[in-house]
Amino acid sequence: MPVANIKSQIKRNRQNERAHERNKAVRTALKTASKKARVTAAEGDAEATTQLVRDAARAYDKAASRGALHKRTAARNKSRLAKAANRAASE
Repeated sequence: MPVANIKSQIKRNRQNERAHERNKAVRTALKTASKKARVTAAEGDAEATTQLVRDAARAYDKAASRGALHKRTAARNKSRLAKAANRAASE
């Protein structure tokens, strides 16, 4: 934790710490949603996979719009999930 002397920087450090904790929680939730979708895709349950991928994609979009994640990172992860779901559906 940085120790600042300037009042505005002390405030900035507090804000950054709060945002960091918030973003960490969001990223953890995204990982969980992605894992659930991937696991159901591996099991071969097409209907459940479709719903879980849709939910995860929505969560990625929300995270990107709130700035917890870069929009290209969200797009990349959504694409990978959709690919896995399509593979599971075609089997």
